[in-house]
Amino acid sequence: MSNVDPLWVDLDFNSPMAGCRASALVASLPLRAARVVDLGCGWAELLLRCVAAEPTATGVGVDTHEAAITHGRSEAAARGLADRVTLQVGDAAAWSGEPADVLLCVGASHAWGGTTQALAGLRTFVRPNGRLVFGEAFWTRPPTPEALQALDADVDDYGSLADLVELAVGAGFRPIAVAEASTDEWDSFESRYAGAWERFLLTEADGAEADEVRARADGHRARWLCGYRGVLGFAYLTLGVPSG
Repeated sequence: MSNVDPLWVDLDFNSPMAGCRASALVASLPLRAARVVDLGCGWAELLLRCVAAEPTATGVGVDTHEAAITHGRSEAAARGLADRVTLQVGDAAAWSGEPADVLLCVGASHAWGGTTQALAGLRTFVRPNGRLVFGEAFWTRPPTPEALQALDADVDDYGSLADLVELAVGAGFRPIAVAEASTDEWDSFESRYAGAWERFLLTEADGAEADEVRARADGHRARWLCGYRGVLGFAYLTLGVPSG
């Protein structure tokens, strides 16, 4: 789909996160002189906002998507942050840098093979009294067959929000703040996720590429509206590591 805009044209974050939530989250973190690391950063928007909010903070981001990293580097330069932010193409789960004061991992647990494995791996990269911002999916209610089919998921892939928090506690974290994406955040995310496809189809109705784009757009809409809407939730956990 060479003529379709990349996700960052429409999305600030590749997760259901409103700008006001991001601002409040950044403001809540201990960023003074902090080393901020974002594993599975995508185009690193949340990392860039963290570093921009505190002149003494520095940042490192890692993601396998080279085009997203390239875009993130361009954004860092445009915002005057290139000297304080390093973005790397690589496997988040294989990263072996120094522990962070603030670690970000939003929607990237799949890199470790699941939620439990991700929390265990991330724990080793947060300094004592540091913070992990962990964004992860959960079931808002028992998943329907339609939701499971739409997500190509099993019932056991996720638990409830309470289950997710207990997994974090079991991995050695303390839950400082627990929040979930609202329906408005989800609907905005899903609509904007498909925005480039729909714009393309308004001007390009024929041809092989149009057929591919239409199939993707229609399939996405059906999976969202007839499948997991109101069933799949997304949590934002701010987790602390005890100092002792």
